[in-house]
Amino acid sequence: MQSVDRAVTVLELLARNGEAGITEIAGELGVHKSTASRLVSVLEARGLVEQFGERGKYAIGFGIVRLAGAATERMDLSRMGRPFCESLAAELGETVNIAIRDYDVALNISQTRGTASVTTHNWVGQRTPLHATSSGKVLLAHAPRDDQDALLSGDLEQYTTRTITDPAELRSSFGLIVRDAYATSYEELELGLHAAAVAVHDQNGDVVAALSASGPAYRFTRKRVREAVGSMTSAARELSAQLGYWES
Repeated sequence: MQSVDRAVTVLELLARNGEAGITEIAGELGVHKSTASRLVSVLEARGLVEQFGERGKYAIGFGIVRLAGAATERMDLSRMGRPFCESLAAELGETVNIAIRDYDVALNISQTRGTASVTTHNWVGQRTPLHATSSGKVLLAHAPRDDQDALLSGDLEQYTTRTITDPAELRSSFGLIVRDAYATSYEELELGLHAAAVAVHDQNGDVVAALSASGPAYRFTRKRVREAVGSMTSAARELSAQLGYWES
């Protein structure tokens, strides 16, 4: 943890001052110059800092821009998706979420509760399993094959008696999810909770998010889930268009 704290301190110093030499960095950290040099070398190898000339000072590298860009995309998607969540939640009466894949989990970045919603749980910022949620299944089904293999290679946690933990069974469902353009989760994450999700595409046609609706099984029945998919698909299509994607 000390190394992480020192690395963040270096980045904050460079962001504040624009540039700094090893002596200045070592003084900020309160460490020997050799220690500061090793730390900066690691950051430089990652593209997070860059050096001007052979013995020049260091500045923030373009790797930071890449990381900042990823955060900006999330915030933009959350902002752009909010009106669609609100409209869909009002129509369905259920909770509507937008989630993105954060490697091995689905990260919820936006949520709107419907008028009939009885839950007070806030999913925003929460990480949920890919294999046990409708959003996660959509994101996993559209992930690169190498990612699928890696994510399904470990033990999959069983959250309820309905959770699918067999990698082969999950993999066999991916084709259907892509073909039907939606995924469902019937009490796979929580008993009594049903959900469905559809894909959101970016300008390149890649699936960057999942738009989901969830509600209690006694009200958001399998029949109502199937009926809701049409409205969800229309909303996801409009959001995708705002992101620059147009279906051929």
